[in-house]
Amino acid sequence: MSRTLIIYSTVDGQTKAICDQIQEICQAETQMVTMVSLEEAQAVNLSYFDKVLIGASIRYGKHRPELLQYVNRHRAVLNSKKNAFFTVNVVARKPEKNTPETNPYMKKFLQLSLWQPQQLGVFAGKIDYPKYRFFDKFMIRFIMWITKGPTDTSGTFEFTNWDKVKAFGKAFSER
Repeated sequence: MSRTLIIYSTVDGQTKAICDQIQEICQAETQMVTMVSLEEAQAVNLSYFDKVLIGASIRYGKHRPELLQYVNRHRAVLNSKKNAFFTVNVVARKPEKNTPETNPYMKKFLQLSLWQPQQLGVFAGKIDYPKYRFFDKFMIRFIMWITKGPTDTSGTFEFTNWDKVKAFGKAFSER
């Protein structure tokens, strides 16, 4: 039985929801899965695990700085394991920006990261206007207006392609 670690960095919870789905897939393949937040991962011994998956969201055009610090600090151990990385962002709702080769946030991550993951994924996220504080609601609505996305602040708009998530999770579980 392989030991799998899933680490998530999320702002509003969509990245964790995607990780939950992948965790279910891995457990169905009789893998022992531990899932932790990026903050909790600081205290986890990576050498215990056979496989590591990291999922991270974008907010205002950037991954959290702690993400790059973590992967750069642990790149040697990550490289010694079967590994994967995915990013979650609303830009990926556009077909021309929803692959590792075309998504600007994945490309930037790969440029800045000393770790070069074996498997890459890009998933569109979710906009949940009613859940946001005033500033976030205003800024995200403005960004959506510029990029021709949904601007109705009373709505929740989920762009995640769950079939794509399942295919990614299945591929990762079979690594």
